[in-house]
Amino acid sequence: MIKKLLSILFIVSFTVTIAQESYYNDVDKTLSGEALKAALATKITATHTTALVYTPGVWEACKATDKNPSNSNEVLLIYGWENGTDGTIINDRERGIDNNGGGQGEWNREHVFSRSLGNPNLEFTGPGADAHNLRPADASLNSERSNRKFGLGSGNSGNSTDTYPGNTAFYPGDEWKGDVARMMMYMYLRYGDQCLPTAVGVGSTTFTGDDMIDLFLKWNVEDPVSDFEKGRNTFHEDATNNTYAQGNRNPFIDNPYLATRIWGGDSAEDVWGIYTSSDTEAPTTPTNVSVSNITTSSITLSWTASTDNVAVTGYDVFVDGVLTQQTTSTSAAFSGLTPGTTYSFTVLAKDLINNKSTLSTVINGTTLTDTEAPTVPTNLAVSNETDTSFKLTWTASTDNTAVTGYDVFIDGSYKATATGISYTVTGLSSSTTYSATLLAKDGADNKSAQTAAVNGTTTDGSSNGATELFFSEYVEGSGNNKALEIANVTNATINLAGYTIKRNGNGGSTWSEALDLASGSVTSIVPGDVFVVINGDADNSTLIAQADIVVQNVQPTYGVPINFNGNDPVGLFKNDVLIDIIGDFNGGSQNFAKDITLRRKNTVTAPTATYDTSEWDTFTKNTVDNIGTHTSTLAVDDFKSIVFKMYPNPSTSNTLFFSVQQEAEITIYSVLGKLVLQKEINQTKNSIDISNLTRGIYLVKIHVGNQFITKKLLKSN
Repeated sequence: MIKKLLSILFIVSFTVTIAQESYYNDVDKTLSGEALKAALATKITATHTTALVYTPGVWEACKATDKNPSNSNEVLLIYGWENGTDGTIINDRERGIDNNGGGQGEWNREHVFSRSLGNPNLEFTGPGADAHNLRPADASLNSERSNRKFGLGSGNSGNSTDTYPGNTAFYPGDEWKGDVARMMMYMYLRYGDQCLPTAVGVGSTTFTGDDMIDLFLKWNVEDPVSDFEKGRNTFHEDATNNTYAQGNRNPFIDNPYLATRIWGGDSAEDVWGIYTSSDTEAPTTPTNVSVSNITTSSITLSWTASTDNVAVTGYDVFVDGVLTQQTTSTSAAFSGLTPGTTYSFTVLAKDLINNKSTLSTVINGTTLTDTEAPTVPTNLAVSNETDTSFKLTWTASTDNTAVTGYDVFIDGSYKATATGISYTVTGLSSSTTYSATLLAKDGADNKSAQTAAVNGTTTDGSSNGATELFFSEYVEGSGNNKALEIANVTNATINLAGYTIKRNGNGGSTWSEALDLASGSVTSIVPGDVFVVINGDADNSTLIAQADIVVQNVQPTYGVPINFNGNDPVGLFKNDVLIDIIGDFNGGSQNFAKDITLRRKNTVTAPTATYDTSEWDTFTKNTVDNIGTHTSTLAVDDFKSIVFKMYPNPSTSNTLFFSVQQEAEITIYSVLGKLVLQKEINQTKNSIDISNLTRGIYLVKIHVGNQFITKKLLKSN
């Protein structure tokens, strides 16, 4: 009887596999890489014949595709793991099929690729209503995940061991991680750059060739396709007989090896057997591995080519046992190494079917010892003097390996180490002259001589007419891209002790729990500077770069008070007394700031406990180009005399534009202080070519006369 049952299951499984593969009969399965990716994208787009509506279409689709195989009156809940006997609802794996909604104990529709992580936002149509990306989830657990990116973990769902700027990633659980990976692969295939894996997961793209990340490739291998996933695919292909079916399939459910074929990595299951069974012979092991061109920070590795019964397609190169490069040539260059350090190198060869040779014999290479000190920094200058601080700026030093930092000295005593080319000296006394010097150092702790001393004199802190902090910007952008900016336009440094922010939720009659502005690493605001608070689930790179406090969007407060919507007034309090407000307290559901950015006019120099719309300029949703700076008619000289804008930032193009009213010198440095570009601009010659800059964060120094402003630039392409 058992043998007969196994035979029947084999026949059914074989029949389903053949049916799955036949869907792709018009796809050239001999393709690989980008070509196969494009062919599959064309297929699933062409067969996506039914565009479901979010309500009721997705509800009904979930009830059909996500039924509990053991109980047709229930649906399975993604991220859940418990059968409901522990008394805790949030972790349940099953829920009544009609117990859907948004309340506690109900299941709702989880956008596994979070809507707000799409670029643009997925919204609730098109990609936002694609049933291949929507799964039943406990409403509370869905909220706990929020729009957090996915990251590594183990066991049941919850916080990941990975973090990213401003947040902790989310682990979907051992049972669901493969489902998540294949769903993210589908969304990337179907919607391209709108649904980048890098936007939804924490991982590396080093070896994938595009924006796929190693995290999802790993999960695709570790958690094989379940019958539950296969059933969802079968339902959605049959749009003729299933009212709430889309007509297309997820290729990575049908054959997980397709992901390996496109993006590489360890081999996933080849359900069809057409790839791994066609070639079982691995290439020969690379030989004659040798090192050459050794410097203090670089080594070149070379080897003799391997052979294969079909063809060698590439080599994996390991440094100290870690995969570091993939190449099709027989050499690899390594830079950024530590001087005077021994590294071990091994290489393996692989073919198109991902058969891999054994590792080559280990060969060691030792970088040269670094005994050369960096050059002495030049052009040390003082600016932005306040009653308790001043700013030091300088021109970057050079080194035979790399400058790793600058030691700052005040009156001959060590003050701090800066990694960039500027440093704000704080905690000074008013009306006092200080002597400042600095030196450059490298990774081997070779140090340059100190610069000649420059003097900086703090101001007396006398009033310029402004006496208090106030809100200068309010951002209510897509998803959780929410931020508040507070400006100090007085002539004195203001300590943040006693200052808080509260939210008036939905224009009700009470204030929320207070956010202590002095609870972060920045505890005061110097004259002419601003203080930025953002929501922890914000994904806008400009907001993240400018944040002084990040409010985590997790239980029990879910980001209060920086979880406001356009009808939630916010107040700035000093010693629990309201001093400034955006919106009308207890004003009801007035959408006074829905989907917009509000920016305080530069004529405003004081807070007000009564909201006055005439004090604010309105900008379109997601306008954040000015966050991190505020200009006031009473601000300190350095902030009112240089009228300047830089855009786009973040930059997705190869041209950076400036808006200036006078000639200026633009100097761009890497975050390690290396000079990478220097140009002069004016009102007519107002752009520079940044095509030679790689992706990353840079410091842009604007020099006008004897004044400087330094801004961060994020180049994202």
